[in-house]
Amino acid sequence: MFFAADEGDINTIIGGIAPDWGPFGSLGNEAKVMIEVVMAVAILLCLGIAIWGAAKQRIGATALRDTFSAEQGKGLIIAGLTGVFIIGSLGTLFTIVYGMAV
Repeated sequence: MFFAADEGDINTIIGGIAPDWGPFGSLGNEAKVMIEVVMAVAILLCLGIAIWGAAKQRIGATALRDTFSAEQGKGLIIAGLTGVFIIGSLGTLFTIVYGMAV
């Protein structure tokens, strides 16, 4: 029998937004936890903006027949998802920039 998840643990899954810490490995544990919390809150905020935009687009397009609200909702969706992508890739970006500088 072959188990696909034979190795690893739950931290591999839930630690997904935590940066790799490559060049910043010398930070203290408290600083790492604070950065992870700030990143998690920012991602939740961006997802909230995207959800708000989706609701605004849906309500504006169907119930109120308000095209301006629907367009504003599209902008919020794009902004929220872009924020999630940028925040999620900050650890990688910092590692690449640091590696290029060294």
